[in-house]
Amino acid sequence: MSAVPRTVWALGAVSLCMDLSSEMVHGLLPLFLTGVLGAGMVAVGIVEGIAEATASIVKVFSGALSDRLRRRKPVVVLGYALAALSKPLFPLASSVPLVLFARFADRIGKGIRGAPRDALIADVTPPGARGAAYGLRQALDTVGAVLGPLAAVGLMLLFADDIRRVLWVAVVPALAAVAVLVLFVREPVRERAPGKAAAPLSRAALGALGARYWAIVALGAVLTLARFSEAFLVLRAQELGVALALVPLVLVVMNVAYTAVSYPAGVAADRGHRRALLVGGLLALIAADLVIGASASVAALAAGIVLWGAHMGLTQGLLSTLVADAAPADARGTAFGVFNMVSGVALLAASVLAGWLWSAFGAGATFLAGAAFCAAALAGLLIAAKW
Repeated sequence: MSAVPRTVWALGAVSLCMDLSSEMVHGLLPLFLTGVLGAGMVAVGIVEGIAEATASIVKVFSGALSDRLRRRKPVVVLGYALAALSKPLFPLASSVPLVLFARFADRIGKGIRGAPRDALIADVTPPGARGAAYGLRQALDTVGAVLGPLAAVGLMLLFADDIRRVLWVAVVPALAAVAVLVLFVREPVRERAPGKAAAPLSRAALGALGARYWAIVALGAVLTLARFSEAFLVLRAQELGVALALVPLVLVVMNVAYTAVSYPAGVAADRGHRRALLVGGLLALIAADLVIGASASVAALAAGIVLWGAHMGLTQGLLSTLVADAAPADARGTAFGVFNMVSGVALLAASVLAGWLWSAFGAGATFLAGAAFCAAALAGLLIAAKW
């Protein structure tokens, strides 16, 4: 880990704090929507899908802006600050539209910060250590994602299942994330590349990203179609009889597996095992969908959720590394933005479809469809030429 720059550690700490806040909200939001506000499964799918798609679409513009300004940190600070300011809207919400607005604002913040943050990691990290750097940031992010649901469980027990009070507490770590970012993240001076650069998001700029980059974008989109929002994992646990206060433990189990796998997978990516990581990640997701869909007990559900987390650890940092390596240095923000936009649109489609399948045919059909998409992605990967 000594090769990983201090700026990456600082960004990891920021991610930890914000994810602690976000996962306290995320672990309870499906229950808040269905139990407190009376929303249906399709509404959950729409809220989650629109929220994540919004984040991904905004990443295009924030990434391009950071390329244009040749500054990443101010854009990243804006994104984290907006997400922090959106957090009080959740406990204040009395209707589904206000929750949607809060998720919308929160995810706009995520979208603003995501691409320039990932580009900043590539800016400060040598190429041979990028897998480890992205794996480390993701691991710290998922530590927050473990602590968030644990905090939610403890506070739900302390506050006698008062979800609104727990959502108020989630505001505190979000504000801490912004403070750490402002005080401890340092950005290197970026010189303008020789010659006249194409305008961000222009046809010339997008064309200059190259065929290898666009193949990675397509791969990311297919993977996202196979993996809908984790909100459905939370709802599956509730369906199987997990106590309301303990439901956020679903995300704890997933993120423990995610954290454990992320950094070793990043190191393996740096050592040339990228194709094996992708194949392993796809197999893990197929198994997760099949096990969760067929689960009749909490123990079986837990096994499926561990597999889901392992899939995330094997693939998410790797995809960031592939994008960073394929994109020109002066267009990394744009490259991450476009990649995440395409993946976000796929996530919107996947989450809405998952909500509809659950309402029409039950949980089993939702997870079986995810396994089918993933199997198609695996087949395409196995027959594709090496990238």
